[in-house]
Amino acid sequence: MSAWSRSLDAAGIQEVELRRDYGAQRQSVARFRRATYLAARMLLPKAVLPHVVAATAVMHYGDNLLDTGAKPQRIAAWESWEHAVREALDSGVSDDPLIRTLLHTTAAFPRLRDVVQEYLSTATAELGFTGFATEADYQSYVDAYSLPAFMLVASLLGPEHDDGTFRAGCRTFIDGSQRLDFVNDLAEDLAEGRLGIPVETLERFSVTERDLTEARTSPGVRELLESQLEAARASLLTAGELPALTANPNGVLLEAVVELELLTADAALAHGPRLLRGSVSPPIVGSLRVMLSARRRARRELHAVT
Repeated sequence: MSAWSRSLDAAGIQEVELRRDYGAQRQSVARFRRATYLAARMLLPKAVLPHVVAATAVMHYGDNLLDTGAKPQRIAAWESWEHAVREALDSGVSDDPLIRTLLHTTAAFPRLRDVVQEYLSTATAELGFTGFATEADYQSYVDAYSLPAFMLVASLLGPEHDDGTFRAGCRTFIDGSQRLDFVNDLAEDLAEGRLGIPVETLERFSVTERDLTEARTSPGVRELLESQLEAARASLLTAGELPALTANPNGVLLEAVVELELLTADAALAHGPRLLRGSVSPPIVGSLRVMLSARRRARRELHAVT
């Protein structure tokens, strides 16, 4: 029996078609978010893994709908998807394999239902995104899109009853992670006519969008990138408290995710203005060290529970 089959068994997913549905989502996540899948497979309890895979697949599918194609096409695709998900949540049935896994995972984790509803209500903030005038606009985007999308997965990892502390920790993490992404993906985003650094921040460093598009390595550009990356790093360091807030063994995965983001931030800082020509990834050796250390902690926690 494969490790995946054992995970499905541990999660109580026995019906043949439903196992096939979850398997399809595993293939999707392993293909497009391989690092996320490998980390989850290594670090999560078997009973949780299929549900995290399903939630990640929903997040990825939504990202694609919101980001792919001309705007009218994206609007129509999102409206159709949103209607299908809401209808399925109301009726409890769906012909779509992805939505069927979402329904089953929502039944296993009832707190996910409100998270999905919030995500569907606010995700359209991504449809009109081309940039921000102010830091406040960026923070509004994080609240409207980045955090609800992240909570699709994070809500499965956190405590069953959250007094708001865990969500606040997730907000701190995703602020740092999103800011890091916007800097690390500058070359790609600028080519698509998007800029994740607020205009008021550019002006503070006397930098123009053209400076970034043309990959100019002026002192202002260097200082701008360093400032944004240090701000991201500060949020990620504060989010180091997030794993403890899960109050369960799932915190090991979140701890590894935070550490990998910090490695990425460090690599981006070292890359400097070269980010304007392409993004960086965390160093392989450092990433492996993080994952192996996290795996040892996960095994210790599992033995402590059993």
